[in-house]
Amino acid sequence: MGMNNLPSADSASSSRPKNDAVRGLAAILPPMEWLPRYELPWLPADAIAGITLAAYAIPVSLAYATLAGLPPHYGIYCYLAGGLGYALFGTSRQLAVGPTSAISMLVGTTVAGMAAGDPARWAAIAALTALVTATLGALAWLLRLSGLVSFISETILTGFKAGAAFTIALTQLPKLFGVAGGGDNFFERVWILLGQLSNTNFVVLAFGLSAIFLLVLGDRLFPGRPVALAVVILATSVTMFAGLAERGITTVGAIPAGLPELVWPSLQLRDVDGVLPLAAACFLLAYVESISAGRSLAVKYGYKINPRQELLSLGAANLAAALVHGFPVAGGLSQSAVNDKAGARTPLALVFASLTIACCLLFFTELLYNLPNVVLAAIVLVAVRGLVDLAALRHLWRVSRFEFSISMVALVGVLVLGILKGVLLAVIVSLLLLLRAAARPHVAFLKRIPGTRRYSDADRHSDNEPIPGALIYRVEASLLYFNADFVRSVVWAEISRAESLRLVISDLSNSPYLDVAGANMLAGLHHDLAARGVQLRIVEAHARNRDLLRAQGLEEQVGYLGRHLSIDQAITEFFQPTGPR
Repeated sequence: MGMNNLPSADSASSSRPKNDAVRGLAAILPPMEWLPRYELPWLPADAIAGITLAAYAIPVSLAYATLAGLPPHYGIYCYLAGGLGYALFGTSRQLAVGPTSAISMLVGTTVAGMAAGDPARWAAIAALTALVTATLGALAWLLRLSGLVSFISETILTGFKAGAAFTIALTQLPKLFGVAGGGDNFFERVWILLGQLSNTNFVVLAFGLSAIFLLVLGDRLFPGRPVALAVVILATSVTMFAGLAERGITTVGAIPAGLPELVWPSLQLRDVDGVLPLAAACFLLAYVESISAGRSLAVKYGYKINPRQELLSLGAANLAAALVHGFPVAGGLSQSAVNDKAGARTPLALVFASLTIACCLLFFTELLYNLPNVVLAAIVLVAVRGLVDLAALRHLWRVSRFEFSISMVALVGVLVLGILKGVLLAVIVSLLLLLRAAARPHVAFLKRIPGTRRYSDADRHSDNEPIPGALIYRVEASLLYFNADFVRSVVWAEISRAESLRLVISDLSNSPYLDVAGANMLAGLHHDLAARGVQLRIVEAHARNRDLLRAQGLEEQVGYLGRHLSIDQAITEFFQPTGPR
C-alpha cells in the first residue's frame, strides 16, 4: 500500500466517533452485526427451520390462545408479530418467540375477572397487558436490570412450573371429557370435574386420547418435527368427512382470513385495575423463560447472549404482539428446540416463520374450520407435561429436603392462589430466602490445620488443633446492619464458653462488604472484650472495609489492620515470650 492510501491522523480521529456510533447502534440492533457476515449456504437452513417452526406454531398458538380466553387466531397473530420483534433486537440465534402455556394461562385466569364476560374487553385487556409488558422490558433495559432473574431460584421455578402445569392441565381436562367444567380455583375445578364425569362424551374422549397418543408417539419418533400439524390435519380431515360434529365434537369454526391490522390497544392503564401486576408477572415469567431457553442454546453452540439486550428484545416482541390484538409472548424452550432441531442458524429463521404464517393467514384459514377443540386441548396437555420436571424434584429431595420443601411451597402456592399470585409468591419466597441467608450468615470458628500454619472451620474438621487462650472466627458473608447483631450474639455465645481467653481474632476475608453498623458491632465487641482483659484483632479485611474501619477509629483501638496481617501472624505476635503487644 502506498503512503497516499493510508488514512491521515485527522481522518482516523474523525472516523472513530462514527465507528463508535455504529458499534453502539449494532449493540441495539444485532442484525447490523450478523447480517453483513451472513453466509449464503445458511439461507436454506434458516428457510426450512422457519417453515418448520411455523408448522409447529400454528396449532400450538391456536391452543394457547384458547387457554388465554381469546379467539384462536389471536395466538397466530402473536407468533407472526412477536417473532419479527425479537429477530430485530434479540441476541440468540435459535430462540423462538411466541405464546407460552404458563403466560397464556396467567392471562386467561386473571383477565377473566377484569373483563366481566365481555369478549371485546377481554381482548383489549390482553393487548394492553402485552403493551405494559413491553414497557416494563424497555424500562428494565434502560435501568440495566438484567440481573433481576437471579432473584428467582431454580428451586422455586421447578415448583412453580409443576404447579402451573397441573393448573393448566385441569382447565383442559373438561374439554377432553366433553363436559362443561367450571370453577374459580384448582380444587373447585377438580370437584366440579369429578361431579361431571358421569356425563362424559366418549366420542370426544376417544378422539382426544387418540390425539394425545399420536402427539406423544410422534414426539418420540420424530423429535423436533411439526407433529402437531400432522395431527391437526388428520383430525380436521376425520371430523369433516366422518361428520363427527354431529356426535358432540365442537370445532374451531371460522378464522378470519388476512393479516391483522396494526391497532394501538384501545384501553389505557388507568382504565383497568390489576393490569400492572399482571403485566409484571408476565414480564418476569417471559424473561425467565426466554433467558433459560436462550442460554441453553447458546451453551450448546458456543456463543453468548446479552441478558440486558434480551430485555429490549422481549419488549419489542411484546410491543409487536400488542399492536396485532395479541397477548404477552416469550421465548419458550419447546418452540426454540423445534427451531434449533430444524436447522436454524440465525434469527432470520423467525422472519421465514412469520412469512409462512402470513401466507397461511392469507390463503389457508378455511382449512382450520373443522379443527376439533379437543385436539387443541390435547396439544396443551402434551405441551405442559414438560413443565413437570420429576428428575429435578427427585434431585432436590435427595440433596436438600429444605430446598424441596421450598419448591413444594411454590407448587402449592400456584394451586391454591392461582398462577398470578403464585408468580408473586415465588418472587416473595425468593427474596425472603435471600434475606434469610444474609440475615443469619454462617459464622465459622477456626482452629489450626495439623502440621500447617493455616486455619479452617473446626466444626467440619474435628482434628483441627485449638490455640490455647485464643478464639478465631470468620463471618462467611458481608457484615451489615441487618445481620450484625446476629453475628455478635453467635460470637459472644462462643466467647462465654471459652476458658482462659486472652485473644479474639475476627477474620473478615469472607466478608466482601462492611457497613457502619458492622464496624460499630466490631467496635462494641472490642469494648466488651477489653473490659474482660481480652484483646480483639481484625485480620484479612478487604481494602474498602479497611478504609471504613480506619475512618471509624478501629485501627487505633485494636491495632494494625493492613493487608500484611494474617491469622497466624496475629497469633505469633500476641503470644511472644515477652508477652502480648
